[in-house]
Amino acid sequence: MVQRNLSSLPIILLELSLVKRTLRRLLNRLDGEVHSETIFHSDQGFHYTHPDVRSLIAKAGFKQSMSRKGSCWDNASMETFLRHMKDELELKDCSSLQELRVRVNEYITYYNTERVQWTLKKMTPDEYRSHLIGA
Repeated sequence: MVQRNLSSLPIILLELSLVKRTLRRLLNRLDGEVHSETIFHSDQGFHYTHPDVRSLIAKAGFKQSMSRKGSCWDNASMETFLRHMKDELELKDCSSLQELRVRVNEYITYYNTERVQWTLKKMTPDEYRSHLIGA
């Protein structure tokens, strides 16, 4: 058995401000048009249970959902997206954090606007969202 010195491992902290900023960016992108059945799904981390974040989620019109402890199946759609991104996006040759950000943002745009999904009636996520809103 290999023993690791945990103090030598990098620690990445998800700051509350990042979650709030990301949620605000999402709302700007949606232009305030949140479908009444839209679910905001996350794990049970303190960021998503924090009163400020819960208030932003509720005011935006999302229904909040959280994964059960230890259940990856509750967030299967996000896990699927991340798996596709890892498979399809080459990141090893990024020379800076800025370049990494640009590539990830480009991929997210591609994924939402160009990459058709078999489980979304062969539509892109944006097309499927428009289809649901129009229904």
